[in-house]
Parts: sequence; C-alpha cells; structure tokens
Amino acid sequence: MSTVTLSLVQMNVRKGAPRTNWTVIQEQTTEAARRGADAVIFPELCEAGAAYDKVSQIASTLGSGLFAQLVALSRQHNIHFMGSLFEKRAVNYHNSLVVISPRGGMMGVYRKMHLFSPMGEDKWLQPGESPLAINMPWGGTGFAICYDLRFPELFRRYVRDDVQMIVIPAAWPHPRLAHYRTLLRARAIENQCYVVAVNQVGQKDDGTHFFGHSCVIDPWGDIVVEAGETEAHLTVTLDMDVVSSVRRELPVLQDMRF
Repeated sequence: MSTVTLSLVQMNVRKGAPRTNWTVIQEQTTEAARRGADAVIFPELCEAGAAYDKVSQIASTLGSGLFAQLVALSRQHNIHFMGSLFEKRAVNYHNSLVVISPRGGMMGVYRKMHLFSPMGEDKWLQPGESPLAINMPWGGTGFAICYDLRFPELFRRYVRDDVQMIVIPAAWPHPRLAHYRTLLRARAIENQCYVVAVNQVGQKDDGTHFFGHSCVIDPWGDIVVEAGETEAHLTVTLDMDVVSSVRRELPVLQDMRF
C-alpha cells in the first residue's frame, strides 16, 4: 500500500495497574478501528508502566497472558498492534515491543537494547540483543523503545535494512522535552524516513512527569502531527511514497560509507 493510517494512543499509564491499563488498551484499540486505522500504537510499558519491582508478577511469556489477549484483540478489530510490555523469557525479563498482525498473529518482538540505568531499568531487566525490521504491508518498518533514541547506531542499522518508517513507543519525562524532539527530528532527517513516537503522559507518585508530545516526523524532518501534554488519540494517514521521493531528491544515503 502506498498509504498507511496510524492511530497514536498517548495515554496516562497507571503504574502497576495492568487491569486498568488493559481496559484503556481495549477501548482505544476499538476507537482506532472505528477510525479506519491500519495500526494502533501505544506507549512504552503500556500495561503497567515502570513497575519494575512487580515485573515478576506482571510479565507474561509470549503466547500467554496479555500477549495472547492482544493477538485476539488485533484479530477482533482487524488492526495491527504495536506497543511494549514486560515479557518473561526463561529466567529473564525484558521490555518487549510486540508487533501483531490481525491475520498472522505475532509478527515479531523487539526487546529494548539500551536500558535506562538512571532509573535502574538495567537492574530488573535483561537487554535485547538484536534490532527488528519487518516488511509491513505499508513498507519496511524498524522498531526502537524510548532511550534507544539516544543511540543513532541502531537507526543506521535500520537504513541498511531499507526501512521507510521507525516506530518508537516511549516514556520520556520532563525536563528533557527539547532532547526528545531534537533527537526524533535528527533520526528522521539523517535516515530519510518517517519516525513515529508515542509517549506517555501524566505525573507519577515519585514526581516523574511524562510530557506526551507523541508525533510523526516526515523524512524531511517536518512534524506531520503532534499531541500536547494530555491524553490524546491521534490518527494520521501517511503517504509512504514520500520516502523514496526524498531519497531521490537528496541522495544522502547513497553517499554513506559504513
């Protein structure tokens, strides 16, 4: 398809409350389908937030728990699902971004490679070991999670995989809004692709304040759509031919030397 319609769900994830968050996920997925979206995207750790101390109680293995429920939800509403959750894998736990197809079920899993040590994420979770690029119906799509945005090497790898879009669920807080917006635009400009970021909102008990500003950046680095700092559901249709057009007009990637 030359166009794709995406729904970005900017939600206030209730920390350590998977049942409450699951209700929101169901409601917003239903709304995305009603809007005719091809895919719905949720923020980082959308089922429980940064409840690392409860990860052993919350996490599921692939094919069970919330993962199985999401496969059923995707099939029910004929919509692709993308978002990160706690995953139990053998004796380890991961921050895992799942990509689910309404027809094929689980298409892939990206496990966050760069864990945010200032919040102690690395003390509770195991880092992932590989990128994930999938040939989606609308084109090649790569995946990253929040803190990964600060590591451009991952995004350069996706250029070699010929992606046209990179999806980034996030939980990015104040006071680093300027960093977030600058890095998103940089990743889009230098890789000449769409960058889709879906961030949390809300103030937490520990004082952390997630600022939202979920957005889509086009291959020129221009903002296509951007939310504010409250809960929002953005739906946008993107012309994927823009990517090849920009790469022809300014063939930077052809001059790249690895």
